[in-house]
Amino acid sequence: MVIVISGPGGVGKGTIVERLLVRDPQLWLSRSWTTRGQRPGEADDAYRFVTREQFEEALAAGGFLEHTEFLGNLYGTPLPRPEIVPQGSDVVLEIEVDGASQIKELDPDALLIFVVPPSPEEQERRLRGRGDPEDIVQRRLAKAKDEIDAAARLGAVEVVNDDLDHAVETILDVIRAARNR
Repeated sequence: MVIVISGPGGVGKGTIVERLLVRDPQLWLSRSWTTRGQRPGEADDAYRFVTREQFEEALAAGGFLEHTEFLGNLYGTPLPRPEIVPQGSDVVLEIEVDGASQIKELDPDALLIFVVPPSPEEQERRLRGRGDPEDIVQRRLAKAKDEIDAAARLGAVEVVNDDLDHAVETILDVIRAARNR
C-alpha cells in the first residue's frame, strides 16, 4: 500500500512520519529529493538535498514517481527500486499536496492523509520555530488554505495535529483500517 502524508508547512509532518516509522515496522519511507537548502538543525537525511541541475537531470531521465515546484524549489519522489523496499512494506511518501494528486492518479487506492494545524496562529509559530525566513513563513501561510482545499477535493483523511501523540495514534488507526479492507 502507498500511504501519502501531506499537509501545509509547519504542521509537523516530518515529526509524525518519524514516529510512525518507529511505531509500525511495516512502514518504509521513501526520501524525497529537493532543491531547497537544508534548514538549521534539519537532519541530513530529511531529504536528498540536490542542486537544481541534479534534479532536472533526474527528471529528464524519468527518475521521479511525482514531482512539483513549491515556493520556487523542486521536490520529487524517486522511483521506488524493488531492491531497496523491504518485502511486505507499505511505502510512505511525505510530499506536497500537488504530489499527492499525482500519486492518486497513478494509484487510486493510495491512502492520502492530510495533516492540518490546530490553528493558523499555531502553524505560524511552528514555522518561525523551525527557522524559516519571514518571507517563506508568509508564503507558506498564504498557501495553506489552497492546500487544505486541494486535499479535501482529493478525499484525503484529515488529521489535526493539536497533540502529537494523538495525531500519530489517529494515523496509525487509519492505516490499520486501510490494511483490513
